[in-house]
Amino acid sequence: MSNDDMRQTWTDTAVGWVENEAVFDATFAPVTEALLAAAAVDAGQRVLDVGCGTGTLLAATVALGAEAVGADLSPVMVEAARRRVPGAEVVVADVQTTDLLAAAPGRPFDRVVSRFGVMFFEEPVTAFRRMHDAAAPGATLVFVCWRTHEENPHFSLGQDVLVAQLDEDTAPAGPYAPGPMAFADPGHVRALLTEAGWEDTVVAPLDFTLDFAFDGSDGVDNRVATILATSTGRRARAQLEPALGEAGWTALVDDVRVRIREHLVDGALRLPAATWLVTART
Repeated sequence: MSNDDMRQTWTDTAVGWVENEAVFDATFAPVTEALLAAAAVDAGQRVLDVGCGTGTLLAATVALGAEAVGADLSPVMVEAARRRVPGAEVVVADVQTTDLLAAAPGRPFDRVVSRFGVMFFEEPVTAFRRMHDAAAPGATLVFVCWRTHEENPHFSLGQDVLVAQLDEDTAPAGPYAPGPMAFADPGHVRALLTEAGWEDTVVAPLDFTLDFAFDGSDGVDNRVATILATSTGRRARAQLEPALGEAGWTALVDDVRVRIREHLVDGALRLPAATWLVTART
C-alpha cells in the first residue's frame, strides 16, 4: 500500500520543482487563488496541506494567520518547504500509512487542502480516510486535480518531442492509475470520498490559463524549464544526452523550443488548462 515508487519519483524530480518554484507558482496562481477562496482559511484554524511540495499553500495559510502543517512524500520537497515557510510544520509522510495527528501532534484539522497533490495514491480511499480521521467535526476538504489529457493539451506540448525519442513503453496506464489524471472522472472522485467517509462532495470545473509569459518573456524558456523538471524530462535527459552527446541534446531541446513557439499567440505562451475543484465535509 505504501507509495515507494511514487516517493522515489517525487524525490528524483523534486530538485527541478524547487529550482523552478517561481515558474510553477506563477503559472498555477489562478488555481492557488481559487483553492484558498473555496477553503475560506481563517486565522486560528489548523490547516493540513497534503502533497505540500515546496510550500505555496503553506505560505499563504501562514499569511492568513492559520496554523499550517504540510505533508509530502519527498524529503527534498519537505526541506524546501521548511526553508520557505519556517512558520509551518512540515513532515515527510505517506498519507496512506501515516497517523497524521501522531506525525504532527495537535488538535484535529479544520481544513485539509491540496493543490495537485492527491492523485498519486495506490490506495486513495485509505489516504482520504486518514485525512478524514485527522479532521475536526465540520471540517472542510478542498483540493484541485486535473481533468482529462484531451482537455489539457499543455501536458504534451513540447514534451512530445522528447517522448518520441525515448526507448520505452508508452502504453497508457489504466484510467484510475496513480498519476496526474487519476481523478479525471468526477464520478470516481465522488465515490472515493464517500467510501472514505467524506460528505457533501462537490466536483466543480475550474478552467484557467497557464501564463508562461508571466515575467514579460515569451514564456518559451519557462515552458522548457517545467518540461525538464518533470519525471519525463529527467528520464529523457538521462537516456538521450549520453546517446546524443551534449551538442545533440542541445539541438533536441532547441527542437522542443521550436515546437512550443508554434503555439505563441501575440508573442506569448498562454495555454488553456482544465481542472476539478473538489470540496467535501466531515
